[in-house]
Amino acid sequence: MSAGPPPPPPPTGLVPPPPPAGLAASVELRISKRTLWIGRAAYPLHNIARVHTFTLRPKRKEAVLRFVRRVGMTVAVAVIISLPAAIGSALSEGSSPLLGWLWFLALGVVALCAVDLITVLTAKSYYVLAVETAGASTGVVTSVHPHHLDRLVGDISHAIDHPETEFRVTVECITHSPNNYYFGDNVNMYGGSGNVGKAA
Repeated sequence: MSAGPPPPPPPTGLVPPPPPAGLAASVELRISKRTLWIGRAAYPLHNIARVHTFTLRPKRKEAVLRFVRRVGMTVAVAVIISLPAAIGSALSEGSSPLLGWLWFLALGVVALCAVDLITVLTAKSYYVLAVETAGASTGVVTSVHPHHLDRLVGDISHAIDHPETEFRVTVECITHSPNNYYFGDNVNMYGGSGNVGKAA
């Protein structure tokens, strides 16, 4: 009796690294019954379009430009609104309390914009593993050990080709705002300017 083909090699990412300090809570990443689970999120293996690692970097330049634009608009609106009140106060030789409140409000808006700017400027970069589906959803996890995530790319790819594969590991999840990070690949498109797209 001839033996069948040798069984596929087991995934190599079975031993999780020690939990790192300073990251969000740990989450279980497991493959079971042809489904990839990241915490409570389920991704059917047949629906996974790409698995890759990259460095998730904050949009610092965009944050500075957004801050300058918001502060400029706030000051411009405050000046336009306060101009008639200032002229009226000058003609009547009295001060309007409306001007004080208006500039106090403008200062509050500038302070909120500054907090938003500082949040992005002090944000960390993360080396992450991304699982992209044929739809719009994407799962992202991280680890302080980049080689662990690189191995997981191979393990998940192996599981896609061998649906009977099952394993579980512990990784770290991060919460990030899409407005504050570059996510995915940026490509320059000919025939336009300022276009951002996905590279396959």
